[in-house]
Amino acid sequence: MPLLHIAGRWRAGRHERRHTVFDPSCGQPIGELGLANGADIDEALAAAESGFAAWRQVPAFKRGEALLAAARRLQQRGEEIATLLTREQGKPLAEARSEIAGTVQVIQWYAEESRRSYGRIIPPRVPGSALQVLREPVGPCAAFSPWNFPLMLSSRKIAGALAAGCSVVLKAAEETPASVAAMVDCFLASGLPDGALQLLYGVPEEVSRRLLGSPIIRKLSFTGSVPVGRELARLAADQLQRVTLELGGHAPVLVFADANLDAAVVQLAGAKFRNAGQICAAPTRFLVERSVHDAFLERMAAACEQLRLGPGLAPGSTLGPLASARRQAAMQPLVDDALANGARLVVGGTRPEGQGFFYRPTLLADVPTQARAMGTEPFGPLVLTRPFDTEAEAIAVANGTRMGLAAYLYTDSASRQARLVPALRTGMVAINHASVSSPEAPFGGVGDSGYGSECGVEGLDAYLQPKFVHQFPAFDGTPPRISP
Repeated sequence: MPLLHIAGRWRAGRHERRHTVFDPSCGQPIGELGLANGADIDEALAAAESGFAAWRQVPAFKRGEALLAAARRLQQRGEEIATLLTREQGKPLAEARSEIAGTVQVIQWYAEESRRSYGRIIPPRVPGSALQVLREPVGPCAAFSPWNFPLMLSSRKIAGALAAGCSVVLKAAEETPASVAAMVDCFLASGLPDGALQLLYGVPEEVSRRLLGSPIIRKLSFTGSVPVGRELARLAADQLQRVTLELGGHAPVLVFADANLDAAVVQLAGAKFRNAGQICAAPTRFLVERSVHDAFLERMAAACEQLRLGPGLAPGSTLGPLASARRQAAMQPLVDDALANGARLVVGGTRPEGQGFFYRPTLLADVPTQARAMGTEPFGPLVLTRPFDTEAEAIAVANGTRMGLAAYLYTDSASRQARLVPALRTGMVAINHASVSSPEAPFGGVGDSGYGSECGVEGLDAYLQPKFVHQFPAFDGTPPRISP
């Protein structure tokens, strides 16, 4: 199946290189993907420019209707697309269905919010004049999305851009092409003009340099690693393109003695091991008050042992494979280094025998801050715990990395919540639960986790440019007096 969509039609890429797509549950190839060459990318840019000229003229109400139609179409094709997603990415089918349900909600949110992209009227200083602020789409956008949540993370960018009246060129992850192409087809079936939405797969460096080197692109949205985000920001600077970066995290969890441990472990284990831990906002560094540390460990170990490792399409599987051999290979060195530095292995710590990119759910206790895993996002099924004695100690460890995406705080003390929320250097904080993602709220971080937000009103604002209009009545020859 041709999986690139350029200038209103599906077709294969013309690059001399091709990409092999693997099934992570067995490590076997399931298809080959044609990649975009320079001419394909240039054609996508030209189409995005003409598509923007057409799409920006569509009233916001009609744009919202088109997005709602795309959401309905995605719901109708949900089971088919969930199966594609599980085969390509590895997550259990139940999680793939959940990702599609969340993606539908994101598209619906932007569809509704597009109707509320209001400007404003400012009281004038001169009688008879009018001061207005209009909000206009910034222009064609380049979007780069990763493989861990390919539908959800792509939809935040596509729906945000289209809701604002922008066209978008999506460069999606080569590891998960068929599921994203199926979702893009749901958008296209809603009646978008040719060029409003392009889908590319290609050699990442070639695509990014060509897209961001073009004056046609006026905004970049990227979700991925810190090094790639830095490079894309440098490329975008040459054309003064707007930039939104979500560059991952290494989320601390602060668990105090007054927390409900049973509820905390159920929530945190679910959040940690969802998608085999391959989540930018996943709870990872578990800092537990010393008096309840052992009780927490006992409960978390039991939660790890209840997980059923297996292919995503196998009935009963609750923990699928990692997405690639590279991700699997990255786990063992982190575990070995932590153990060499004095950490204690409680559960897991090895890959199972057999095919596929699996790694056992792993729980490490008493992990020292100098262990590499405490400063490097593991992006896998790895729980790192260490006890603390004071709030100050917990905050110091929690803020001990340059990343600042999300943090999780478990305590029933309102005064402690009030003290610690502003002390945590993160873009998002969840209190007594393990979710920081909602279509109505901004998703983004600080520090090396990037800048800017997706979703919420902030997510739509990122694609809109204010224009100030100062209007006077017909000139009668008398210069207006305007206060400085």
